[in-house]
Amino acid sequence: MINTDKPGDFPETLAKIIAIIFHPLLMPVFGMAIIFSAPTLYGYLPFNVKKLLFLIMLVNNVLLPLSVLPFFIHKKIISSWTLSERRERNIPLIITTVLYGASSFIIFRFPIPVFLKSFIFASFFLSLIVTVINFWWKISLHSVGAGALIGLVLILSLKMLTSLEGYLISVIITGGLVLFSRLKLNLHNPQQVWIGLFTGLFGLTIFMMLYQHFF
Repeated sequence: MINTDKPGDFPETLAKIIAIIFHPLLMPVFGMAIIFSAPTLYGYLPFNVKKLLFLIMLVNNVLLPLSVLPFFIHKKIISSWTLSERRERNIPLIITTVLYGASSFIIFRFPIPVFLKSFIFASFFLSLIVTVINFWWKISLHSVGAGALIGLVLILSLKMLTSLEGYLISVIITGGLVLFSRLKLNLHNPQQVWIGLFTGLFGLTIFMMLYQHFF
């Protein structure tokens, strides 16, 4: 049988798969998984605490934002699930930021380590920043999320004085794959993905450090 697939089909399909797996809404959940699985004191938190935090993040930061997209498509507020047009992102981003703020408010009341609270507040902070940026300029949300994971591993390693080379290599590779995905799908230009990456990296790192210093 003759293979009729075009040569560029596989890289494009791979880019789409990467975009789904590392969707920006999932990055805080991945971040929690890193914190709880890394060989630090945070990995020894009670299972019920971990489960509750994951549940709050999953419902507020993933399921609820996704659940409103079919309504927006039906009302023609957005044209597709990918939110490729900058103006179409404004309302979904505002809703996502409000839900991130709700997660922060709920979790703030829990007697959990300040490091965890600072990460959740930093996620809200980044969501707010990219929402404001999006009103004027299209930044890569995927890249922001990838950069935030790199920043999280760096600050976790410094805070706990623990070598996390395996985690750091993994998130750097993830960042590279995410940037490749956005460029391959022609959804962003190099400036948008690189600025997104460094916005996530420095935004999360600086905010977490400030939060832990003052609280």
